[in-house]
Amino acid sequence: MHINPYGRDPVLLAVGLVNDPPGSPAALRARCLDAGLVVERAVDEADLAEVRAYLDAWTGIVDAPDPATRAARLNVLLAASAAYPRLTDHVGTGWHIHYRDDDMTLAGVVRSLVSVGTALHLTGRGMHRLDRCAADGCPRVFADVSRTGRQRYCTPACANRDAVRRHRRRG
Repeated sequence: MHINPYGRDPVLLAVGLVNDPPGSPAALRARCLDAGLVVERAVDEADLAEVRAYLDAWTGIVDAPDPATRAARLNVLLAASAAYPRLTDHVGTGWHIHYRDDDMTLAGVVRSLVSVGTALHLTGRGMHRLDRCAADGCPRVFADVSRTGRQRYCTPACANRDAVRRHRRRG
């Protein structure tokens, strides 16, 4: 996976894994492949457990009460996850930057990509662009990649259900 300038792909991967956690190493591998990651090593239960633990910490960024707390929490993940940037053409897809060491486990790759991607997303698009769905009872997270930066719901379906609820309360 190449990290685009705004970190969109890694952040959307994290959102997907948080909202619909993989139940097995094979499911984690498949989800990562679908997201464009190059999976070079076998994926095992340790990877799955490590990714789950990382995503628990990552949701602390989503739930941070203010930008300073969000930045502090992300800085902790960055310090534990990212390495110095380096150029690579490891699978012949063209030169690109890696923010991780070579020969990492899939869990290590996910940690690095999502941490750096989240930093790029928040600094490039706005510190408010990770959140929980505004619909009552919906625990899902979302990354606001909209042009306007005003997303409040995880999906259009949640937005529509909430609009119907509000309309019925008025009438």
